[in-house]
Amino acid sequence: MANKPQSKKRARQIVRRQTVNKARRSRIRTHLRKVEDAITSGDRNAAQDALRQAQPELMRGVTKGIYHRNTAARKMSRLVSRVKAMN
Repeated sequence: MANKPQSKKRARQIVRRQTVNKARRSRIRTHLRKVEDAITSGDRNAAQDALRQAQPELMRGVTKGIYHRNTAARKMSRLVSRVKAMN
């Protein structure tokens, strides 16, 4: 357990950051799931719209430090290729 005042403060900050990051991660996953659902349903227009909404959310996760930029790029690349292949 934290003993020094600064380490106690850092422990409090970590708890706050965890809740914020958890909400952000959940929001990103929801957007990615919407793209996946649109792809499996076969609706190309819905998939493109969902992809357009998911891309900024995913990149925002990169700037906030939730995802590594290569991870986000890989996820977007795979989703884009799957949406393009829906013809």
